[in-house]
Amino acid sequence: MSFQSPIAPRAGSLEAPVPPAEPTLPQQDTPAGQAARAAQIAQSQTVYVWSDEVATLPGVPLAAQVPLDNLPTLQWWGLLIGISLKIVRNALAVKLGGVDRGELDSPRAKFEAALAECDAIEAKVAALLAAPPPVHESFLGHLVSDLEAAVAHAERETKIAALKAHKARLEELMRIEDAAGLGGSTPPSLDAYRALFDTLPLPGIAWTFEDDGEFAALRVQGPNAMLIAAVGDALPDNFPLTEAAYAAVVNGDTLAAALAEGRLFMLDYAVLAALDPGSWGGLAKYVWQPLALFAVPPGGSSLVAVAIQCGQDPDEWPIFTPSVHASEHWGWEMAKLVVQVADGNYHELVAHLARTHLVIEGVAMATHRHLATVHPVWALLVPHFEGTLFINEAAATSLIAPDGPIDHIFAGTIHSTQELAVAARLDFDFTAKMLPHDLAARGVGPGSALADFPYRDDALLVWGAIHDWVRGYVGLYYASDADVTGDSELQAWAACVAGDAKVKGFGPIATRESLIDACTMIIFTASAQHAAVNFPQKDIMAFAPAVTGAGWQSAPATQSGQDKPGWLAMMPPMALALEQLNVLELLGSLHYRPLGDYRSTNAPYGPWFADPRVTAPEGPLAGFQARLASIDAQIAARNAERLRPYPYLQPSLIPSSINI
Repeated sequence: MSFQSPIAPRAGSLEAPVPPAEPTLPQQDTPAGQAARAAQIAQSQTVYVWSDEVATLPGVPLAAQVPLDNLPTLQWWGLLIGISLKIVRNALAVKLGGVDRGELDSPRAKFEAALAECDAIEAKVAALLAAPPPVHESFLGHLVSDLEAAVAHAERETKIAALKAHKARLEELMRIEDAAGLGGSTPPSLDAYRALFDTLPLPGIAWTFEDDGEFAALRVQGPNAMLIAAVGDALPDNFPLTEAAYAAVVNGDTLAAALAEGRLFMLDYAVLAALDPGSWGGLAKYVWQPLALFAVPPGGSSLVAVAIQCGQDPDEWPIFTPSVHASEHWGWEMAKLVVQVADGNYHELVAHLARTHLVIEGVAMATHRHLATVHPVWALLVPHFEGTLFINEAAATSLIAPDGPIDHIFAGTIHSTQELAVAARLDFDFTAKMLPHDLAARGVGPGSALADFPYRDDALLVWGAIHDWVRGYVGLYYASDADVTGDSELQAWAACVAGDAKVKGFGPIATRESLIDACTMIIFTASAQHAAVNFPQKDIMAFAPAVTGAGWQSAPATQSGQDKPGWLAMMPPMALALEQLNVLELLGSLHYRPLGDYRSTNAPYGPWFADPRVTAPEGPLAGFQARLASIDAQIAARNAERLRPYPYLQPSLIPSSINI
């Protein structure tokens, strides 16, 4: 992905504002203070400007520009480039192997020179990041003089410009135009896909993804745990699974009993009908809208895979089931791959891009446009927006743009892919998708028959900690519901989120409880929910045979008579598998500022909160941080007992904001 070509020139102050020691509500401020607040908000609205005409995501309210105070810190840039260097070196090693096998026409010297260039970039970046900006120690201990601040900011701008140039060069070295022939000298094989991890660690999923148990486990602890839902009283009319077919898979069970006891769960990818299949390099892509059924066996706790229908119409798509017959094995593997292609599209476009990145940008814009920097809710939420506008601009201008990675790797034409992401964002229901509500609506809450659900169980711990932190924080500033309804800035903010930001199901905010729930949902979405959909990209999705964005052969019409070469032919070309590795290894590797670590974005990155009521040893912040540490230990203990550890919601591994 690229971090260049902004939507519009950046504006605003380079130095991010910091919250005051005594945040106030507008109705409690002096007339002079109210006038100052109004002036500051008016100024902010000239910097944080809406646009719903971003070409790649038309109709989605986004920032028309990325203000200077939203640029990433030098710390973030250091992490990003360090990860990028590892990825580029791996890609170059893979390309050198392609040259040696006669698959690539480029001379070895080209790639060897690029490796030397990586060494030079690494040295230059280390020098850029070695010296911190000058800091003046005043009588308050941390103020920076105006002159020193100007010098520090100019130095930072210069450094960021150099870092961006290095990153752009690394992106060029990652490109796959010179790798199109990879894999051309030998028949497709899983070992060839594994060999793409030449200097990077090969994820464990590369050895386990064919296992039916792994396939089922991905529904509850993979990249997309947001779709699995209880079946209810009957199977869908368009999924005619027979009692005999069910009993042949789930030993000692009946379909009627499983339905009556609420032990059946389903994935339905009907929404992917919006995708028009695209192509790459003259090769047609395929995408399907499968239905996949899972069950919890009698007396069990974990899902088992039962049946897959590769499309919505049963007259066109027969139901496939796990089978002990060799003649049916590869047909079943093909059906699982169909589901994984569908899941890759749903995950990346709906659960990830639309329902974390794009939702939070709308809330961030409303926050900056309607809450003064002396407002306590502004101070609470802004750290959870760090880097989001910047990274979303990158996604809009390169990731989901024509001829970008999404266009290459995923199944739909880029136009239909963009349309699906836009529709998913605008259809997102803020209140309905609050974690407890969403789990209950899908029938997979803590009291359901699905006892083994790591995403749910760990997410509820983090949700509860955030909810209690927000409750303690809000209680410092709002003594009653009347304070909420009397807060003109808060009411304008809520109206903007529901209106200009087009966040369906948001508000009204008329009570302290509704404010607590809304802030909890915002913080959870920007931190834990994004972590849950982002970081499995490295461990699971970077290995293309496990999860990928498109099929490259049609799905089989019958389960019997299929073979391994036919299964492998459904997987992506080796060059695209390398591009998928490059992009998702990067997105899934960068952990910056964990949840509960509230610091300024201005060097030397001091504490964010200044109100002693918040920061006191007995205050809500210390309680939140202690709670997160306890949850971290609790999840680590759970993972020691789990057959498949689920680390993505350990608080120490959850960034505070969507910054990658």
